[in-house]
Amino acid sequence: MKQDVFGQMNTLTQPASVEAWDGVLLGFMAHAAVTPQHLGKVLELEPDFALGHAIKGLFMVLLGRREMIAVAAEALTAANAAMERQPVSDREKLYVEALAMYMADLPTQAVQKFEEILRAHPTDTLAMKLSHATRFVLGDSHGMRRSIERVMPAYEPDHAGRGYLLGCHSFALEETGAYEKAEIAGRQALWMVSDDAWGLHAVAHVHEMTGNAQLGLDWLAGREDAWAHCNNFRYHVWWHKALMRLDLGQVDQVMALYDHHIRQDKTDDYRDISNATSLLSRLELEGVDVGNRWEELADLSAARTEDGCLIFADLHYLLALTGDNRSDATSKILHRIQSDAQRNQGDTPIRMSDPGVAAAKGLEAFGEGLYGQAFDFLSDARGGMQLAGGSHAQRDVFERITIDSGLRAGRLDAVERILDDRRAKRSGGEDNYALARRALIEAARDNGDAQSVPAE
Repeated sequence: MKQDVFGQMNTLTQPASVEAWDGVLLGFMAHAAVTPQHLGKVLELEPDFALGHAIKGLFMVLLGRREMIAVAAEALTAANAAMERQPVSDREKLYVEALAMYMADLPTQAVQKFEEILRAHPTDTLAMKLSHATRFVLGDSHGMRRSIERVMPAYEPDHAGRGYLLGCHSFALEETGAYEKAEIAGRQALWMVSDDAWGLHAVAHVHEMTGNAQLGLDWLAGREDAWAHCNNFRYHVWWHKALMRLDLGQVDQVMALYDHHIRQDKTDDYRDISNATSLLSRLELEGVDVGNRWEELADLSAARTEDGCLIFADLHYLLALTGDNRSDATSKILHRIQSDAQRNQGDTPIRMSDPGVAAAKGLEAFGEGLYGQAFDFLSDARGGMQLAGGSHAQRDVFERITIDSGLRAGRLDAVERILDDRRAKRSGGEDNYALARRALIEAARDNGDAQSVPAE
């Protein structure tokens, strides 16, 4: 048994494998691009390291890609076989059990395995981050916060994971509306660990949610080193920068960020697709011609119509398909979502059903110019959109489409209520998007016209 950088004991035997495992742990915390190489080295040196196989599987399922499920299943098989050959601690076994829960489409139960680890080992930063990441995908922001705040008293000031813990706490605080505390925690996290891209981006979220785009740009300026080392998460930080530029009306700079950073690499990772599709959707809602940029996203999304891993991913694939008028692929993914919603096993069908079906139908209707139908469907989905996962900032694209469909359908009073609710969730702050829509409502009322606000 060897101790890792976070003070936990693992069934490793060689100093080189311990060093590589520490690389996995620290890399996962920092969203580092080199993390898979460290994990590969660990498993090469110690093929019977059950925890390493379990973590490989958990990394695979968190990618939200159908083809990775088979890889995760192989990792689970390898982990179980390793445990037969080499006894493991109760803590390590719980990670394997968490992967098994994921493979049974029960991520809500996987979370409970991580929490069981944390009850016995509150400073296990790996379990903390996995619980945080899984709850994020599940849309459980209050659970994220509770989990972190339960273990926080156990962390000494010099614990190697404390900075990353604070970065996660910052994000959980922001997602539960505690914006001032979130900013303090995020700044402290980055001060403690300079590569904490998650903490850095949590503070960017604070500025997004409080309508302070310029402050957000000022925060990110000069801090590129905090996310330059990242895997595809770096595209997401650039996306935040683009949102801030868009709010300030700097469309040319938004386009440059899109072309040279956000979609410089034409990946089909659902998180990268979500960055791109949501940004293009926001631009089009502002009347900006995005050229042929939908085409490559639609090509990639058309190949994902049968994926069905996450409703969050599916809805962003739909943005691409409707954005490029791919009616056949749109119909395919909509039918598959409806079919998935009818399954009676696992956690995924619950979210495919609500908010999935109504949200998908709303996006389809919006793409077809049926704004009244779009508004009705998207309004029905609004109450459950948190369960789609992701952040408030990411889900805001669906809120904006709901608002704009309502404006175009002449539902001014209903739209105003949504804008009021949106403002309340942002502690009274409003961005320029909301202010512009309020101005449209006021102008329509001044003209005595409750008819639709024209599309840009």
